[in-house]
Amino acid sequence: MSEDALFPLTLIQPDTHDAGPRVIAPGAVHVPGWLSLEQQRWIVKRFGEWTRGPVPLRAATLPGGHQMSVRTVCLGWHWQPYRYTREATDVNGRPVLEFPEWMVRLGRKAVSDAYSVGVENDALAQLASDYTPDAALVNYYDHGAAMGMHQDKDERSDAPVVSLSIGETCNFRFGNTQTRSKPYADVELRSGDLFVFGGPSRFAYHGIPKVFPGTCPEGCGLAHGRINITMRVTGLS
Repeated sequence: MSEDALFPLTLIQPDTHDAGPRVIAPGAVHVPGWLSLEQQRWIVKRFGEWTRGPVPLRAATLPGGHQMSVRTVCLGWHWQPYRYTREATDVNGRPVLEFPEWMVRLGRKAVSDAYSVGVENDALAQLASDYTPDAALVNYYDHGAAMGMHQDKDERSDAPVVSLSIGETCNFRFGNTQTRSKPYADVELRSGDLFVFGGPSRFAYHGIPKVFPGTCPEGCGLAHGRINITMRVTGLS
């Protein structure tokens, strides 16, 4: 049986989290404890496989020469500032790993679960059945890593972004669509949490000002650090 078929889609809510989605802004929903510890461990194993190549985990260099503190491996499409390519021309020129089918199914369930409760715009709930992510940026936050306020706007699609957290807790700052400054909301994302943003919040500025060392829950598959998977629909072919 392939690894694609093994991913357990039945979600078990950990007792340490409050159940149910929380609407942070229109179209932006936080679902605490969405992934079970079993699922987290399974994804961490896949992360270990992805980092072995063909394109290794790397810290991207922004225009102007600043190197990001977060290290990334990509699936489906390779992201480099500020575009997508099929080959990692900024690393080693090799083709990026294919986007796994199990992640498409997981992305659809994520959108469905996030938008099934507490979202006033019923049109957002209809996105789930058609949601077909084709790229993922898998970011690893080691000691001292952070990410400044930015928009996810290199895609040609305005489909929602699905974000999954595994490992250490972080402060996730979710802002507005006009500016990097206030107003924004600080959301604590823990291991297993889901965050989906689309619709009016699709192009909101967001970032990670701080990760809290030593907060990995036992059994998540990581001893330290944080893995963040962000699924996107590129609109590219």
